[in-house]
Amino acid sequence: MKKKLVTLLCVTTLTASMLAGCGSKAETPAADTTTTEETTDAAEETADDADADQAAADNVAALIDKIYVQERTETTDADCKAAKEAWDALTDAQKELVEGENADPDYFGRDTGDASKDDPRNQDEIGENELLVVSFGTSFNDSRVADIKGIEDALAEANPDWSVRRAFTAQIIINHIQARDGEAIDNMDQALDRAVANGVKNLVVQPTHLMHGAEYDELMEAVDAYKDKFESVKVAEPLLGEVGADASAINADKKAVAEAITAEAVKTAGFDTLDAAKEDGVAFVFMGHGTSHTAKISYSQMQAQMKDLGYENVFIGTVEGEPEDTACENVINAVAEAGYTKVVLRPLMVVAGDHANNDMAGDDDDSWKSMFNASGKFESVDCQIAGLGEIEAIQNLYVAHTAEAMK
Repeated sequence: MKKKLVTLLCVTTLTASMLAGCGSKAETPAADTTTTEETTDAAEETADDADADQAAADNVAALIDKIYVQERTETTDADCKAAKEAWDALTDAQKELVEGENADPDYFGRDTGDASKDDPRNQDEIGENELLVVSFGTSFNDSRVADIKGIEDALAEANPDWSVRRAFTAQIIINHIQARDGEAIDNMDQALDRAVANGVKNLVVQPTHLMHGAEYDELMEAVDAYKDKFESVKVAEPLLGEVGADASAINADKKAVAEAITAEAVKTAGFDTLDAAKEDGVAFVFMGHGTSHTAKISYSQMQAQMKDLGYENVFIGTVEGEPEDTACENVINAVAEAGYTKVVLRPLMVVAGDHANNDMAGDDDDSWKSMFNASGKFESVDCQIAGLGEIEAIQNLYVAHTAEAMK
């Protein structure tokens, strides 16, 4: 009896305890919203940082596009300075975001050599006799020193009684160099104004242009506007001399250029002679710029000159594909059909600048190196990135042209 009573009390107590819990909800711990709020804040902060980075990069892109123009204005100097200062203020990550109509990270970021080795040749105290060397120009520092300065130095050495000065016809390039490197190079008007201000009496202009093309025509227009400000003005021949009537027209200048550039390419490729390269299945392809100007026939004439010299494994092409037979695909077919299995590409340009480094030897699918490789027709495709201006024989040809003009 006592045992049953104890059991009953235990059950009663348990039941009462259970009943006491009925009718009341169990307490639920409050949700911790701190982590969620912190995640949201971090995401918003990251988005804000990304927007700020892009805005800073876009500002630099706009400043670069502003100076990527072919006309010098009253604000050009200030615009060049502003673009570089804004670029320098970017982080490395922000610099990679720079993209505009013409702007990209390479505008300021690409290493093209030491600009301090160059001489802009914009000094005053010229004297009565000036030899103005006019080039299209290049923003590739090493090429500017080796090619353009190389020609200028040769001309200065050959003409000690004349003050050699420089002008570029591409304001886009002038602005690029000024903004990135702080080097000021005269355009044509600046150079001619400098000559007038310095009391120059005798002016000789030596273009480093390849031919009588559009750039040469613009040069002549600029000189013509100043011709009455000097006692005498003479303009020397560009590298390839007179254009000629048709594709078969060749001259002493084209012959000298053909011999000089081929010899340099053969030597650089490690062959003793062009015939030795031919026996090894090697073809040399010289890539020019190309032009819609009537002077484009000069490229066909250079091919005719190579043939006339017996240079069967030398081919001429152009970036622009003008004339049509110099387009990359046509040159590829010509080289393959002639039976050559190895190709050496080299620029037919005074400087080894953007076209040589990118259009010829770049890694993009549309570069000549890539297209020659993609054709599957060749065992090897090598590139020689060197301008014509660094070849001594080419420098001597410019010296000869200047001497002829001075007569």
